[in-house]
Amino acid sequence: MHELKATIESLEHNYSAYIPELDGVVATGSTISEVKANLIDALDDFVEFCTEKRCEIPGVLKGEYGITFTMDVKSLLSMYEGIFTKAGLERLTGINQKQLWHYANGKSVPRRAQILKIENALHRLGNELISLRL
Repeated sequence: MHELKATIESLEHNYSAYIPELDGVVATGSTISEVKANLIDALDDFVEFCTEKRCEIPGVLKGEYGITFTMDVKSLLSMYEGIFTKAGLERLTGINQKQLWHYANGKSVPRRAQILKIENALHRLGNELISLRL
């Protein structure tokens, strides 16, 4: 099974998703869930189009494949700005608020170590929340 890597980006009023290795397969949506579903539909439409027109279907779409969605830090911080404050993110990640502001506003791009700090902190929070029962 081939694993496709899709990139989700935050735009001014919605989200876009694309797969770098498949030129022209893109999707948009007003939510992350919507853009993911629309990208899956775009892939299905692409395969159907290639089949109808008898053009070559890219090897990565032959047989079974999965999709891993990635997002850049700027888009992630933009998406959750109404949920996570910079102070809250600082407590979770250990990255100071000013630096988080720079990442969120595209003033600087985080190093890989900083990206992993953010990702690991959010995963820890998610695991804590998912294990709770009210």
